[in-house]
Amino acid sequence: MLDYSLNILGSEWIIIIFVALILILGTNQLPSAAKKLGKAVNEFNKAKNEVQNQMKGISNTDLDISGPLETERQKLETIAKSFGVNVVEKSDDELRKIISGKMGQKKDESENKV
Repeated sequence: MLDYSLNILGSEWIIIIFVALILILGTNQLPSAAKKLGKAVNEFNKAKNEVQNQMKGISNTDLDISGPLETERQKLETIAKSFGVNVVEKSDDELRKIISGKMGQKKDESENKV
C-alpha cells in the first residue's frame, strides 16, 4: 500500500500557516489579525488564572489527620475543626448542619467573586 502522507516537521507547519495567512488576509490586515489573536490569548490566560485561583481558595483546607478515621463522629469533628467550629457538646446532627452551612458559605463566596 502506498503512503501519501507528508513528512512535514513543526517549524515547517509554522511557515506554511504564515504563508497561508498572508495569502488569505493580505499584508495590510495581518497586523490587526495578530493583535486580535494576542488579545484573545491574553483574555484566555486571565480567565484561566482566575479560575485556578478560585479553585485554590476553595480547596485550601489544612486537615491534620494523623491516621484513619474509624467513626462517623471522628469524621464530622475533623471536618468541623477545619472550619473552626467548636465540637464540644454538639450532636452529630448539629455538626452536619454547621458543616453544610459552612460549605454553602464557601460556595456562595466563590460565586460572588465572579
